[in-house]
Amino acid sequence: MSPWLTVVGIGEDGFSGLGKNARRALLGATRVVGGQRQLDLLPACIRAERQAWPSPFSLAPVQTLRGEPVCVLASGDPMLFGVGASLARVVPHEEMLVLPSPSSFSLAAARLGWALQDVVTLSVVARPVAALNAHLHSGVRLLVLSNDGSSPASVAALLRERGFGPSRLCVLEHLGGPAERRIEASAEDWNDPTIAALNLIAIECIASPHAQPLSRVGGLPDSAFKHDGQLTKRDVRAITLARLAPLPGQLLWDVGAGSGSIGIEWMRTYPSCRALAIEADSGRQQLIEHNRDALGVPGLQLIRGKAPQALAGLERPDAIFIGGGVTREGVLDTCWQQLKPGGRLVANAVTLQSETLLMSWRERHGGELTRIHIAQAQPLGDFDTWRQALPITLLEMTKPFDA
Repeated sequence: MSPWLTVVGIGEDGFSGLGKNARRALLGATRVVGGQRQLDLLPACIRAERQAWPSPFSLAPVQTLRGEPVCVLASGDPMLFGVGASLARVVPHEEMLVLPSPSSFSLAAARLGWALQDVVTLSVVARPVAALNAHLHSGVRLLVLSNDGSSPASVAALLRERGFGPSRLCVLEHLGGPAERRIEASAEDWNDPTIAALNLIAIECIASPHAQPLSRVGGLPDSAFKHDGQLTKRDVRAITLARLAPLPGQLLWDVGAGSGSIGIEWMRTYPSCRALAIEADSGRQQLIEHNRDALGVPGLQLIRGKAPQALAGLERPDAIFIGGGVTREGVLDTCWQQLKPGGRLVANAVTLQSETLLMSWRERHGGELTRIHIAQAQPLGDFDTWRQALPITLLEMTKPFDA
Protein backbone atom coordinates (compact mmCIF):
# COMPACT_ATOMS: atom_id res chain seq x y z
CA MET A 1 0.00 0.00 0.00
CA SER A 2 1.39 3.43 -0.96
CA PRO A 3 1.63 6.12 1.72
CA TRP A 4 -1.71 7.67 2.62
CA LEU A 5 -0.30 9.56 5.60
CA THR A 6 2.22 12.37 5.20
CA VAL A 7 3.79 13.87 8.30
CA VAL A 8 4.99 17.38 7.52
CA GLY A 9 7.49 19.17 9.73
CA ILE A 10 6.62 22.85 9.70
CA GLY A 11 8.65 25.65 11.22
CA GLU A 12 7.80 29.11 12.51
CA ASP A 13 8.22 30.42 8.95
CA GLY A 14 5.06 28.49 8.05
CA PHE A 15 3.96 27.39 4.59
CA SER A 16 6.51 29.61 2.84
CA GLY A 17 9.35 27.68 4.47
CA LEU A 18 8.17 24.27 3.24
CA GLY A 19 9.69 22.36 0.36
CA LYS A 20 7.91 21.42 -2.85
CA ASN A 21 6.93 17.91 -1.70
CA ALA A 22 5.45 19.14 1.57
CA ARG A 23 3.40 21.83 -0.19
CA ARG A 24 2.13 19.32 -2.72
CA ALA A 25 1.08 16.90 0.05
CA LEU A 26 -0.85 19.64 1.87
CA LEU A 27 -2.57 20.84 -1.28
CA GLY A 28 -3.67 17.29 -2.10
CA ALA A 29 -4.83 16.26 1.37
CA THR A 30 -8.48 15.87 2.34
CA ARG A 31 -7.70 16.29 6.04
CA VAL A 32 -4.88 18.08 7.92
CA VAL A 33 -4.38 17.21 11.59
CA GLY A 34 -2.14 19.15 13.97
CA GLY A 35 -1.87 21.50 16.89
CA GLN A 36 -3.88 24.70 16.61
CA ARG A 37 -0.72 26.82 16.39
CA GLN A 38 0.52 24.74 13.45
CA LEU A 39 -2.87 24.75 11.70
CA ASP A 40 -2.95 28.54 11.96
CA LEU A 41 0.29 28.70 9.93
CA LEU A 42 -1.48 27.33 6.83
CA PRO A 43 -2.74 29.73 4.13
CA ALA A 44 -6.26 29.80 2.73
CA CYS A 45 -5.18 27.90 -0.40
CA ILE A 46 -5.09 24.71 1.67
CA ARG A 47 -8.66 23.45 1.14
CA ALA A 48 -8.40 20.35 3.33
CA GLU A 49 -10.51 20.07 6.46
CA ARG A 50 -8.44 21.16 9.44
CA GLN A 51 -8.64 19.08 12.60
CA ALA A 52 -6.91 19.87 15.91
CA TRP A 53 -5.57 17.10 18.11
CA PRO A 54 -8.05 16.02 20.81
CA SER A 55 -7.49 16.65 24.50
CA PRO A 56 -6.36 14.38 26.04
CA PHE A 57 -4.04 13.65 23.15
CA SER A 58 -4.79 10.57 21.05
CA LEU A 59 -3.65 9.20 17.70
CA ALA A 60 -7.05 7.60 17.11
CA PRO A 61 -8.40 10.41 14.87
CA VAL A 62 -5.58 9.78 12.40
CA GLN A 63 -5.84 5.99 12.55
CA THR A 64 -9.54 6.12 11.66
CA LEU A 65 -8.68 7.97 8.41
CA ARG A 66 -6.55 5.15 7.01
CA GLY A 67 -6.69 5.15 3.22
CA GLU A 68 -7.52 8.86 2.83
CA PRO A 69 -4.84 11.36 1.78
CA VAL A 70 -4.08 12.82 5.22
CA CYS A 71 -1.38 15.23 6.43
CA VAL A 72 -0.23 15.57 10.00
CA LEU A 73 1.61 18.75 10.97
CA ALA A 74 4.51 18.55 13.41
CA SER A 75 7.05 21.05 14.66
CA GLY A 76 10.38 20.87 12.82
CA ASP A 77 11.60 17.28 12.63
CA PRO A 78 8.62 15.00 13.40
CA MET A 79 10.92 12.11 14.37
CA LEU A 80 12.78 14.08 17.05
CA PHE A 81 10.66 14.13 20.24
CA GLY A 82 7.76 14.55 17.80
CA VAL A 83 4.46 13.00 16.81
CA GLY A 84 6.10 11.26 13.86
CA ALA A 85 7.82 8.82 16.19
CA SER A 86 4.49 8.06 17.91
CA LEU A 87 2.72 7.51 14.58
CA ALA A 88 5.52 5.23 13.38
CA ARG A 89 4.65 2.82 16.19
CA VAL A 90 1.06 2.37 14.98
CA VAL A 91 1.20 3.03 11.21
CA PRO A 92 3.16 0.64 8.95
CA HIS A 93 6.31 2.24 7.60
CA GLU A 94 5.28 1.78 3.97
CA GLU A 95 2.03 3.68 4.60
CA MET A 96 3.66 6.81 6.00
CA LEU A 97 5.87 9.49 4.47
CA VAL A 98 7.80 11.89 6.73
CA LEU A 99 8.96 15.25 5.38
CA PRO A 100 11.06 16.97 8.06
CA SER A 101 12.05 20.60 8.44
CA PRO A 102 15.05 21.72 10.50
CA SER A 103 14.52 20.82 14.14
CA SER A 104 14.67 23.36 16.95
CA PHE A 105 17.93 21.71 17.99
CA SER A 106 19.44 22.27 14.54
CA LEU A 107 18.31 25.90 14.47
CA ALA A 108 19.61 26.54 17.99
CA ALA A 109 22.99 24.97 17.22
CA ALA A 110 23.23 27.13 14.09
CA ARG A 111 22.42 30.31 16.04
CA LEU A 112 24.91 29.53 18.81
CA GLY A 113 27.70 28.06 16.70
CA TRP A 114 27.59 24.80 18.66
CA ALA A 115 28.55 21.48 17.05
CA LEU A 116 25.32 19.52 17.39
CA GLN A 117 27.09 16.16 17.71
CA ASP A 118 28.82 17.43 20.86
CA VAL A 119 25.62 18.65 22.54
CA VAL A 120 23.25 16.72 24.82
CA THR A 121 19.69 17.13 23.53
CA LEU A 122 16.78 16.76 25.97
CA SER A 123 13.09 17.50 26.24
CA VAL A 124 11.04 18.55 29.26
CA VAL A 125 7.81 18.62 27.24
CA ALA A 126 5.41 16.77 29.57
CA ARG A 127 8.50 15.40 31.32
CA PRO A 128 10.03 16.23 34.73
CA VAL A 129 12.76 18.87 34.75
CA ALA A 130 14.59 16.54 37.18
CA ALA A 131 15.76 14.55 34.15
CA LEU A 132 18.47 17.22 33.70
CA ASN A 133 20.18 16.13 36.93
CA ALA A 134 21.86 13.17 35.23
CA HIS A 135 23.60 15.46 32.72
CA LEU A 136 25.01 18.24 34.90
CA HIS A 137 28.78 18.30 34.48
CA SER A 138 31.00 21.32 34.01
CA GLY A 139 31.68 22.00 30.35
CA VAL A 140 28.65 20.09 29.07
CA ARG A 141 26.31 21.87 26.68
CA LEU A 142 22.61 21.08 26.79
CA LEU A 143 19.77 21.93 24.41
CA VAL A 144 16.42 21.51 26.15
CA LEU A 145 12.97 21.67 24.56
CA SER A 146 10.74 23.58 26.97
CA ASN A 147 7.27 22.55 28.04
CA ASP A 148 6.08 26.17 28.23
CA GLY A 149 7.11 29.67 29.26
CA SER A 150 7.73 28.61 32.85
CA SER A 151 10.35 26.00 31.96
CA PRO A 152 13.38 28.36 31.89
CA ALA A 153 12.69 29.52 35.47
CA SER A 154 12.34 25.90 36.62
CA VAL A 155 15.60 24.96 34.92
CA ALA A 156 17.43 27.94 36.42
CA ALA A 157 16.17 27.00 39.89
CA LEU A 158 17.33 23.42 39.43
CA LEU A 159 20.79 24.56 38.32
CA ARG A 160 21.14 26.79 41.37
CA GLU A 161 20.01 24.00 43.69
CA ARG A 162 22.54 21.55 42.21
CA GLY A 163 25.47 23.96 42.49
CA PHE A 164 25.49 25.03 38.84
CA GLY A 165 24.41 28.64 39.36
CA PRO A 166 27.24 30.07 37.18
CA SER A 167 25.89 28.14 34.16
CA ARG A 168 24.94 30.30 31.18
CA LEU A 169 21.34 30.13 29.93
CA CYS A 170 20.21 31.28 26.51
CA VAL A 171 16.47 31.02 25.89
CA LEU A 172 15.55 31.05 22.20
CA GLU A 173 11.94 31.92 21.39
CA HIS A 174 10.08 31.20 18.13
CA LEU A 175 13.16 29.82 16.36
CA GLY A 176 13.07 30.29 12.60
CA GLY A 177 10.17 32.75 12.61
CA PRO A 178 9.75 36.53 12.43
CA ALA A 179 9.26 36.74 16.22
CA GLU A 180 12.54 34.98 17.02
CA ARG A 181 14.18 36.35 20.18
CA ARG A 182 16.86 35.35 22.67
CA ILE A 183 17.23 36.04 26.41
CA GLU A 184 20.56 35.35 28.13
CA ALA A 185 21.74 35.28 31.75
CA SER A 186 23.42 32.99 34.24
CA ALA A 187 21.22 30.65 36.28
CA GLU A 188 22.06 32.56 39.47
CA ASP A 189 21.13 35.90 37.86
CA TRP A 190 17.97 34.65 36.15
CA ASN A 191 15.20 37.13 37.06
CA ASP A 192 12.22 35.25 35.55
CA PRO A 193 11.44 37.45 32.52
CA THR A 194 8.27 36.76 30.56
CA ILE A 195 9.02 33.96 28.11
CA ALA A 196 6.98 32.80 25.12
CA ALA A 197 5.46 29.35 25.43
CA LEU A 198 7.41 28.16 22.37
CA ASN A 199 11.04 28.24 23.45
CA LEU A 200 14.23 26.22 23.71
CA ILE A 201 16.83 26.51 26.49
CA ALA A 202 20.54 26.33 25.70
CA ILE A 203 22.73 25.68 28.75
CA GLU A 204 26.50 25.87 29.14
CA CYS A 205 27.04 23.99 32.39
CA ILE A 206 29.49 25.63 34.80
CA ALA A 207 29.91 24.12 38.25
CA SER A 208 30.38 26.27 41.34
CA PRO A 209 33.10 25.22 43.83
CA HIS A 210 30.55 23.46 46.08
CA ALA A 211 28.88 21.47 43.27
CA GLN A 212 29.08 17.69 43.50
CA PRO A 213 28.94 16.31 39.94
CA LEU A 214 28.26 12.58 39.83
CA SER A 215 29.80 10.10 37.41
CA ARG A 216 27.67 7.69 35.41
CA VAL A 217 30.05 4.85 36.30
CA GLY A 218 28.39 2.45 38.74
CA GLY A 219 29.17 3.01 42.41
CA LEU A 220 28.01 6.50 43.39
CA PRO A 221 28.95 7.66 46.89
CA ASP A 222 26.51 6.45 49.53
CA SER A 223 25.94 10.12 50.41
CA ALA A 224 24.28 10.62 47.00
CA PHE A 225 21.26 8.68 48.28
CA LYS A 226 18.79 9.36 51.04
CA HIS A 227 18.29 6.09 52.90
CA ASP A 228 17.27 4.52 56.20
CA GLY A 229 20.23 2.14 56.30
CA GLN A 230 18.66 -0.19 53.72
CA LEU A 231 21.19 0.65 51.02
CA THR A 232 23.47 -1.51 48.90
CA LYS A 233 26.78 0.13 49.81
CA ARG A 234 29.00 1.74 47.23
CA ASP A 235 31.60 -0.97 46.60
CA VAL A 236 29.07 -3.81 46.65
CA ARG A 237 26.81 -1.75 44.39
CA ALA A 238 29.59 -1.29 41.84
CA ILE A 239 30.31 -5.05 41.84
CA THR A 240 26.60 -5.86 41.57
CA LEU A 241 26.06 -3.48 38.63
CA ALA A 242 29.07 -4.93 36.83
CA ARG A 243 27.45 -8.40 37.12
CA LEU A 244 24.05 -7.07 36.01
CA ALA A 245 25.81 -5.56 32.95
CA PRO A 246 23.30 -2.89 31.79
CA LEU A 247 22.80 -2.56 28.04
CA PRO A 248 20.89 0.14 26.11
CA GLY A 249 17.12 -0.26 26.16
CA GLN A 250 17.07 -3.09 28.68
CA LEU A 251 14.66 -3.40 31.61
CA LEU A 252 15.69 -4.21 35.20
CA TRP A 253 13.58 -5.42 38.09
CA ASP A 254 15.03 -4.08 41.36
CA VAL A 255 13.25 -6.40 43.82
CA GLY A 256 13.16 -5.29 47.44
CA ALA A 257 14.56 -2.00 46.20
CA GLY A 258 15.22 -0.34 49.58
CA SER A 259 16.39 3.13 48.57
CA GLY A 260 16.35 2.27 44.86
CA SER A 261 20.09 2.60 44.38
CA ILE A 262 20.58 -0.34 41.98
CA GLY A 263 17.66 0.60 39.72
CA ILE A 264 18.71 4.25 39.71
CA GLU A 265 22.31 3.52 38.77
CA TRP A 266 21.13 1.03 36.15
CA MET A 267 19.11 3.81 34.47
CA ARG A 268 21.95 6.34 34.73
CA THR A 269 24.18 4.02 32.66
CA TYR A 270 22.31 4.61 29.39
CA PRO A 271 19.42 7.05 28.76
CA SER A 272 17.34 4.24 27.25
CA CYS A 273 17.72 1.86 30.21
CA ARG A 274 14.53 1.29 32.23
CA ALA A 275 13.91 -0.03 35.73
CA LEU A 276 11.04 -1.10 37.97
CA ALA A 277 11.69 -0.71 41.70
CA ILE A 278 9.55 -3.09 43.76
CA GLU A 279 9.22 -1.96 47.37
CA ALA A 280 6.51 -2.55 49.99
CA ASP A 281 7.63 -0.15 52.74
CA SER A 282 5.97 3.28 52.42
CA GLY A 283 8.92 5.13 53.95
CA ARG A 284 11.35 3.58 51.50
CA GLN A 285 8.99 4.30 48.64
CA GLN A 286 9.33 7.99 49.47
CA LEU A 287 13.12 7.64 49.53
CA ILE A 288 13.07 6.02 46.10
CA GLU A 289 10.94 8.86 44.71
CA HIS A 290 13.35 11.44 46.11
CA ASN A 291 16.48 9.63 44.91
CA ARG A 292 15.25 9.00 41.38
CA ASP A 293 14.55 12.73 40.86
CA ALA A 294 17.71 13.95 42.60
CA LEU A 295 19.87 11.64 40.48
CA GLY A 296 18.17 12.43 37.18
CA VAL A 297 16.08 9.33 36.40
CA PRO A 298 12.47 10.40 37.16
CA GLY A 299 11.30 7.71 34.72
CA LEU A 300 12.13 4.92 37.19
CA GLN A 301 8.80 3.22 37.89
CA LEU A 302 7.92 2.45 41.50
CA ILE A 303 5.87 -0.70 42.07
CA ARG A 304 4.25 -0.45 45.50
CA GLY A 305 4.01 -3.96 46.87
CA LYS A 306 5.78 -7.05 48.12
CA ALA A 307 7.35 -9.69 45.93
CA PRO A 308 6.38 -12.17 44.62
CA GLN A 309 2.75 -10.95 44.57
CA ALA A 310 3.70 -7.50 43.23
CA LEU A 311 5.53 -9.07 40.27
CA ALA A 312 2.37 -10.39 38.65
CA GLY A 313 1.62 -8.82 35.28
CA LEU A 314 4.83 -6.78 35.03
CA GLU A 315 6.76 -6.56 31.77
CA ARG A 316 9.34 -9.34 31.62
CA PRO A 317 12.81 -8.02 32.44
CA ASP A 318 16.24 -8.41 30.85
CA ALA A 319 17.88 -8.43 34.28
CA ILE A 320 16.81 -8.83 37.90
CA PHE A 321 18.46 -7.76 41.14
CA ILE A 322 17.14 -9.19 44.39
CA GLY A 323 18.41 -7.14 47.29
CA GLY A 324 15.70 -7.74 49.87
CA GLY A 325 13.25 -10.53 50.57
CA VAL A 326 15.30 -13.23 48.86
CA THR A 327 14.17 -15.78 51.47
CA ARG A 328 10.48 -14.97 50.97
CA GLU A 329 8.69 -17.97 49.53
CA GLY A 330 8.37 -17.86 45.76
CA VAL A 331 10.58 -14.81 45.12
CA LEU A 332 13.50 -16.60 43.46
CA ASP A 333 11.23 -19.01 41.58
CA THR A 334 9.01 -16.22 40.23
CA CYS A 335 11.95 -14.03 39.23
CA TRP A 336 13.69 -16.87 37.42
CA GLN A 337 10.48 -17.82 35.62
CA GLN A 338 9.78 -14.26 34.46
CA LEU A 339 13.36 -13.42 33.45
CA LYS A 340 13.81 -13.33 29.69
CA PRO A 341 16.00 -16.05 28.13
CA GLY A 342 19.58 -14.79 28.10
CA GLY A 343 18.81 -12.44 31.01
CA ARG A 344 20.93 -11.97 34.12
CA LEU A 345 19.86 -12.51 37.72
CA VAL A 346 21.93 -11.27 40.64
CA ALA A 347 20.93 -11.84 44.27
CA ASN A 348 22.80 -10.58 47.32
CA ALA A 349 22.64 -12.28 50.73
CA VAL A 350 23.84 -11.10 54.14
CA THR A 351 22.23 -13.53 56.59
CA LEU A 352 23.06 -17.22 56.98
CA GLN A 353 19.51 -18.13 55.99
CA SER A 354 19.61 -16.16 52.73
CA GLU A 355 23.11 -17.43 51.95
CA THR A 356 21.99 -21.03 52.48
CA LEU A 357 19.09 -20.46 50.11
CA LEU A 358 21.39 -19.10 47.40
CA MET A 359 23.74 -22.05 47.80
CA SER A 360 20.82 -24.48 47.51
CA TRP A 361 19.49 -22.64 44.46
CA ARG A 362 22.90 -22.82 42.78
CA GLU A 363 23.09 -26.58 43.36
CA ARG A 364 19.79 -27.02 41.52
CA HIS A 365 20.07 -24.37 38.80
CA GLY A 366 23.75 -23.49 38.42
CA GLY A 367 25.23 -20.02 38.55
CA GLU A 368 28.27 -18.48 40.20
CA LEU A 369 28.69 -17.65 43.89
CA THR A 370 31.00 -14.88 45.03
CA ARG A 371 31.83 -13.86 48.59
CA ILE A 372 32.57 -10.14 48.98
CA HIS A 373 34.65 -8.97 51.95
CA ILE A 374 35.24 -5.23 52.31
CA ALA A 375 37.10 -3.45 55.09
CA GLN A 376 37.64 0.27 55.64
CA ALA A 377 40.38 2.01 57.59
CA GLN A 378 38.92 3.68 60.71
CA PRO A 379 40.40 5.27 63.84
CA LEU A 380 41.31 3.11 66.84
CA GLY A 381 42.54 5.45 69.57
CA ASP A 382 45.58 7.26 68.21
CA PHE A 383 45.94 4.74 65.40
CA ASP A 384 43.93 3.29 62.54
CA THR A 385 42.64 -0.23 61.96
CA TRP A 386 40.54 -2.16 59.47
CA ARG A 387 36.81 -2.36 60.19
CA GLN A 388 35.24 -5.31 58.40
CA ALA A 389 31.79 -4.81 56.89
CA LEU A 390 29.35 -7.72 56.89
CA PRO A 391 30.36 -10.15 54.13
CA ILE A 392 28.05 -10.39 51.13
CA THR A 393 27.30 -13.56 49.21
CA LEU A 394 26.44 -12.80 45.60
CA LEU A 395 24.73 -15.25 43.25
CA GLU A 396 25.02 -14.50 39.53
CA MET A 397 23.07 -16.46 36.92
CA THR A 398 22.35 -16.20 33.20
CA LYS A 399 19.15 -17.82 31.99
CA PRO A 400 19.68 -20.27 29.13
CA PHE A 401 17.87 -19.49 25.88
CA ASP A 402 16.23 -22.91 25.93
CA ALA A 403 14.94 -22.53 29.52
